[in-house]
Amino acid sequence: MKINKIYIPVLFFSCVALGIVIGGWINYPVAPKYPKNDYRAKLNRLLHFIENEYIDDVKTDSIVDVTVTSILANLDPHSIYVTPKEQLLLADNMKGDFVGIGINFYTYNDTIAVIKPIENGPAAKAGIKEGDRILYANNRPLFGKKLKTEVVYNQLRGAPNTRVSLTVYRKSTKKRFTTQVLRDVIPIKSVVVSTLLNPKTGYIKIERFAETTGREFHDALQELKQKGISSLVIDVRENGGGVMESAIEIADELLKNNELIVFTKNKKGTIEKTFATSNGLFEQGKVTLLIDENSASASEIFAGAIQDNDRGLVVGRRSFGKGLVQREMQFEDGSAVRITIARYFTPSGRSIQKPYQKGDAESYYKEYENRFESGELHEKDKIKTTEAQKFKTKKGRIVYGGGGIVPDIFVPLESAHGEESLAYILKSGIMGHFVFEQLDRDRKRYTGMPFALFLSKIETEDYVTPFEKYLEISGVSLRLSQSKSLVNHYVQAEFARQLYGDSYYYQLLLKRDPMIQKILTK
Repeated sequence: MKINKIYIPVLFFSCVALGIVIGGWINYPVAPKYPKNDYRAKLNRLLHFIENEYIDDVKTDSIVDVTVTSILANLDPHSIYVTPKEQLLLADNMKGDFVGIGINFYTYNDTIAVIKPIENGPAAKAGIKEGDRILYANNRPLFGKKLKTEVVYNQLRGAPNTRVSLTVYRKSTKKRFTTQVLRDVIPIKSVVVSTLLNPKTGYIKIERFAETTGREFHDALQELKQKGISSLVIDVRENGGGVMESAIEIADELLKNNELIVFTKNKKGTIEKTFATSNGLFEQGKVTLLIDENSASASEIFAGAIQDNDRGLVVGRRSFGKGLVQREMQFEDGSAVRITIARYFTPSGRSIQKPYQKGDAESYYKEYENRFESGELHEKDKIKTTEAQKFKTKKGRIVYGGGGIVPDIFVPLESAHGEESLAYILKSGIMGHFVFEQLDRDRKRYTGMPFALFLSKIETEDYVTPFEKYLEISGVSLRLSQSKSLVNHYVQAEFARQLYGDSYYYQLLLKRDPMIQKILTK
């Protein structure tokens, strides 16, 4: 599972440790005495000393947070400390829903701008539209340079069936109005699209593995089966993982009874195996799985199960390489630590965990830079494999462990004349913000426009120069003159998303997706 966190340098932890040692040398009469080698007692003594004697007031809890983070940083890159605020957001993401008003937004010119209200959500029912600016929530301002994201969340989220009064400015009419929004449970979809690539081939895109993903996948697959598919493409590109049980549920839909899905091994050597049942919805038929360098954790467990059981082909680029199992321990203040307690192994016995140095999480998470430099993202032969990490699938095909899932069919990174980073930028939030601002200039132009008409008009537009200037203002210098077709394609797809929804976005994007083209022409 991919988790953003601030890396605390080892040097800082060393300073904290030194402080603990020095504290042991000082004769501080008020502090209780502890056994000489009780290191936990040293921490308590140091905190006690700071609280009572340090010259300035200090928030002891912040010191504890830093200390805990520093200790964990010296273990492995996935043993982490999660603050109460981070824990709330992560819990919502993994649960698959949250309570709020149901809008996609971002801060534009110091104001909360609505990119799109969720269809039939509370905000949409209250009359909020794309392009609206939310100025106040219960008379509290939601604008200004110093506005923090958590303030926005705190104001817009709350308990189910509670009301929040929003003051909204609508640019298209240049009018301000107030509306009452009744908060409700907002689902966070992890299966973001389910569609047909051709009359016999279904496509399902899984964005994350949350608690609801197994059920979402089952429902999507059932609909596709009713349409008569005999082949299924599952897309876990950019999927950083999440709830492993959901990945197992989905693997179970595809594998036959008693086929091994995954096993784990802890420090005591205890092995726990998980097998498929006989309840699979698609145990027959062709399966293709799409992965890339950002497919991690549960995505890799799923890919390994499909590959090792020869259930289907894995297409794309080598996955991230996260094969460590974490257990969460929660604290009374809402924070938590996640400690690595075991390793995952695919059915053939592969560990997918890539190498790491304890205390050097920064290099671990920047390993993709090495993939750029080595040429691995463009040539399969550049992927480093060793004889020691060679394994065999159920039918005897050679597969490799030691760091991610190596695909059966390699598809290079979609780049434009050497600008590898462009592929990531085109899929990032910056593209969404650019399109929002383009739309914001004249939304009336698209009001009520049928999709077919929109498509004919947008295909004649050239957004390369404006997007290049937008990137430059944002601090990114790229020359896009030789990438017009690629850039315009992504701009058009993002326009479709913001005007018509996710399904239309993928309808356009998949038409020239290199991996999709590769498998459809095989």
